[in-house]
Amino acid sequence: MAILALYHLLGAVVVLSSWLSAPINANVEGDALYALRRAVKDPNNVLESWDPTLVDPCTWFHVTCDGDNRVTRLDLGNANLSGSLVAELGKLERLQYLELYMNSLMGHIPKELGGLKSLVSLDLYHNNLTGTIPSSLSRLSNLKFLRLNSNRLTGKIPRQLTKLGNLKILDVSNNDLCGTIPTLGSFAKFSEDSFKNNPRLEGPELMGFVRYDIGGSCN
Repeated sequence: MAILALYHLLGAVVVLSSWLSAPINANVEGDALYALRRAVKDPNNVLESWDPTLVDPCTWFHVTCDGDNRVTRLDLGNANLSGSLVAELGKLERLQYLELYMNSLMGHIPKELGGLKSLVSLDLYHNNLTGTIPSSLSRLSNLKFLRLNSNRLTGKIPRQLTKLGNLKILDVSNNDLCGTIPTLGSFAKFSEDSFKNNPRLEGPELMGFVRYDIGGSCN
């Protein structure tokens, strides 16, 4: 009888702990998304449903969640948003799709996005983002689509990104990147179109004429 009672007690503890963890995760993710809402201007009120008093952000428009009420998708492409990205987005541990393309976002790409290890698609194209491409994005081992084209990004293309073995689509065209183009790993399959209209890019690093760490000012 004592063993049976202990078994039921342990079962109750497991159920209680899972019940408690769901709101905790929801609060963390809700806070992260609300940090983004505070950091952007939203003239079309597409984020109007993002109410911080609600425990569960899965009820908000443009947010998709899984069966555990964890955020898996953020769809805010072409939403007329301006402002900046926030480091708190890196707390969305199960996020698979971050779609913020065709807005007027400014500032840097937060290095914390490298913590989104479930991410499949990162679409930030057609914004006004500046600064460098974070090398931390090389930790996104599930990433298949990386589209950063048509921004104002500068600096080198991080060679660490060649470690992204699942990367199918890369587009960093129409920026102000410099240095040479990595050609190892997944980068071996990308055409010149992925890099075009970066006047300061000097060509593939294995051409025999240029090396990654040589050539003029690059910042």
